[in-house]
Amino acid sequence: YQITLINEFLRQSTDEKLADRGITGASADEIRKYRPEVRFLRAFQYWVLMDLFGNPPFVTEESLIGGANPPQIQRAQLYAYVVSELNAIEPAMPAAKANEYGRADKAAVWSLLSRVYLNAGVYTNGVENKFTDAATFAKKVIDAGYGLVPMYPNLMRADNHLDNNEFIWTINYDGAKTQGYGGTTFLVHASIGGNMNASDFGVNAGWGGLRTTSAFVNKFPDPSGNSDKRAQFFTNGQSLEILSIPTFSNGFAVTKYKNRTKAGGAGSDLLFADVDIPVFRLPEMYLIYAEAVLRGGVGDINLARTYINNMRQRAFGNTSGNVAVIDITLDFILDERARELYWEGHRRTDLIRYNRFVEGTYLWPWKGGVASGTGVSAHRKIFPIPSADINANRNLIQNPQY
Repeated sequence: YQITLINEFLRQSTDEKLADRGITGASADEIRKYRPEVRFLRAFQYWVLMDLFGNPPFVTEESLIGGANPPQIQRAQLYAYVVSELNAIEPAMPAAKANEYGRADKAAVWSLLSRVYLNAGVYTNGVENKFTDAATFAKKVIDAGYGLVPMYPNLMRADNHLDNNEFIWTINYDGAKTQGYGGTTFLVHASIGGNMNASDFGVNAGWGGLRTTSAFVNKFPDPSGNSDKRAQFFTNGQSLEILSIPTFSNGFAVTKYKNRTKAGGAGSDLLFADVDIPVFRLPEMYLIYAEAVLRGGVGDINLARTYINNMRQRAFGNTSGNVAVIDITLDFILDERARELYWEGHRRTDLIRYNRFVEGTYLWPWKGGVASGTGVSAHRKIFPIPSADINANRNLIQNPQY
């Protein structure tokens, strides 16, 4: 849907179209400034489709004006397109931190490029190795002047748009102006149940759904958050293990998202959350840089250690969690990404990159629908193309084994 809107905007905002409508001068210049930003949004959406579905339908503003069905693009071709688009628009984007909050700039482009390059081997089936590029673009973001919010638990609060130098690009939510049941409204409400008090989270009710497994809880020194303050769990009345998935008291609840301000005040609405979602924030760039260097990319492992310890000092409140270079292994990075970035939409992509998503050599409770965990077929690394799309577009071929 967003790609459809973007394509139409790009069709209607060419110099020729503007001239036809008599739009000139400052008004035309203002419209032109939106075009690279809009192309960034399209590149981001195509990255989402590439990551989740592999081989989606593909259309730009220059094709299919007559209403024909879009052709299907293969994953490696879409990877090349996304990279090409991002590099093409980068010079025309606003400087890092120069755009208004929630709008993309050069740092958002660099962030997406670093993420795409880190996963290039997955998207090209092993043909591309772009770890040096991943490290290079992550460092460009790091060097752009971003910093860490002093307290990790304040990241996902109702006023997380204020005094925040950590978020690079966000999806903005406002309880009065962006009302919907997805986004952070879902993440706040669905995480509340059992003995939890919804008012503590700035909302009027809990939906009693989301919890986490013991495998994740055990990645922290303790679930209380007394040492690593990134551990945000509700444990009163909750069992560590999930014996029955529908039973909310099975598994610890996650309290990362709260519709309350950093000072404890309520959000603007008791149903719809004010909490913004960071699509990119600084610690991801720290972790991309470290992983890319470990995987053979050109960079400085000692600098990577500094980045990671900056992040961990925030988490621990002191240097007790600091690590040495010898501690920074790929396994450590994967676990650190879990501790730092959980519930921000990274884990599936990370596990696929590490060859641990479907494999039976890396298990967690209820993987594959089995309480103790089991491996699953490799075709599950991408989702099936929705049947509604398949039925509507004869150009689409379903992903293998679906």
